[in-house]
Amino acid sequence: MNFISTRGGEKLSGVRAALKGIPADGGLFVPETFPALSAEELEGMLNMSYAERAAKIAIKYLDGLDLGELISRCEEVYSDFGGDPAPLVRIDDGVYMLELWHGPSCSYKDMSVALLPYLFKKCLTVCGEKRQALVLAAASADTSKSVAECFKDIEGFKVAAFYPGEGASKMQKLQLCAQGGENVHVAAVRGNYDACRAAARELVADGKFAAELEKRNTVLISADSFNVLRLILQSVYYVSAYLDLVSGGQLEMGEEIDFALPVGNFGNAYSGYMAKRMGLPIRRIHCANNLNNAFCEFLSSGVYDMHREFCKTTSPSIDVLNASDLERLLFEISGRDKQLTASRMAALKSDLKFEVTAGELAEIKRIFDGGFANEETSVEAMYDVFIDTGYVMDTLTGCAMKVVQDWYEKNKKDETKIIIVSTANPYKFPQDVLYAVTGNDVKDSFKGVKRLHAATAMTVPKCISALRDKPARFTKTVDVKKIPEEILNFISQIK
Repeated sequence: MNFISTRGGEKLSGVRAALKGIPADGGLFVPETFPALSAEELEGMLNMSYAERAAKIAIKYLDGLDLGELISRCEEVYSDFGGDPAPLVRIDDGVYMLELWHGPSCSYKDMSVALLPYLFKKCLTVCGEKRQALVLAAASADTSKSVAECFKDIEGFKVAAFYPGEGASKMQKLQLCAQGGENVHVAAVRGNYDACRAAARELVADGKFAAELEKRNTVLISADSFNVLRLILQSVYYVSAYLDLVSGGQLEMGEEIDFALPVGNFGNAYSGYMAKRMGLPIRRIHCANNLNNAFCEFLSSGVYDMHREFCKTTSPSIDVLNASDLERLLFEISGRDKQLTASRMAALKSDLKFEVTAGELAEIKRIFDGGFANEETSVEAMYDVFIDTGYVMDTLTGCAMKVVQDWYEKNKKDETKIIIVSTANPYKFPQDVLYAVTGNDVKDSFKGVKRLHAATAMTVPKCISALRDKPARFTKTVDVKKIPEEILNFISQIK
């Protein structure tokens, strides 16, 4: 399986694309073709574990790996997620919650990141790479926490994790400040998600910075979602959730289904698109924005316009104006026109906007629709579900629930089942979730945890409860332009 750039002619194998992260032309890697999951293969996966399904799907993209070894490693990794790593919870008739936050950092990022230490090691071996690896994470607080946690103290890797200082909940910051691992460095970045993400993308593609690392016998590997390996692994839970409904008698094999999810950078949504292209009968993907609803408005107008006020919300992981992984979808709907994709991305960088044709917009809307929730309506959605069912959800999932409620309000006769992708444990946002389900407002995160537990009886994850007794190791905030310097200082200080 080869991967190609959205902006040029570069073509690499899966393992080499995973190591490189960003093509030389600054685009993003996508599969040269989407491997098929036949009806027979899907039937064969019905009785498999999540780990087996993950290995079966990943091996389709990654040449040079042994399936048996990959299955064993997947089983080892996902055994730490507490039983089923991606359980489905029925919320209402035809509405299910896919919980993806049972991993070590309580975020859906763990579903893909937890396998990266093994896969990166295999990729390095297959490519004959002898240098030490520096793993970079610089996007959302959830991504950086997951990467730091999953790579901590693993031989052969150093980890530099940056997160937007203006785009994290108090609990997310506490998780990062107390991060363990002698091979890990964490710092906040002055600015929002977009600034942090853009800096990381430029750094991965920066030849001069690569040369500086070469002097230090180090190779940079990105663990952010512009690394296509992340998206491959994320596509697994779409397939697995569908199969779980079929094996549970809730769905007929071949029956169409919808997914709904909170959308910021669009990487998770594109992973669902990958699953559809592989053959999973997904009818529609419902994309939920918060007040930063550039993508939602793009679906209405065909114009992606970043000339708008950035809003800080209680769902900070999707406080995103530049949905940069959308580039992959633009490449697909343009007929894989690399020149057109490159020109649109150039226009977005220079003019903060681009436009698609009416035909292209119709093709996007054939699969995707979007809506958004403001601070009040997301709280109402969280409260309504809690009162009706006792189910507790985080603030990001609250946005997705609001969009699902709106969909059914407008399409009362629609009987297609919907799986809502729940991306974070509610205890990562304890004060905001507490306010949503009880109306009580507390300032202290740990008081929020205590009172949320009292109100809901939901188990507090050990990684959250243990934070109270952990010292803050990482409290530094740096300018986005200082990230390269911060990384070089870090790798020079650690053995």
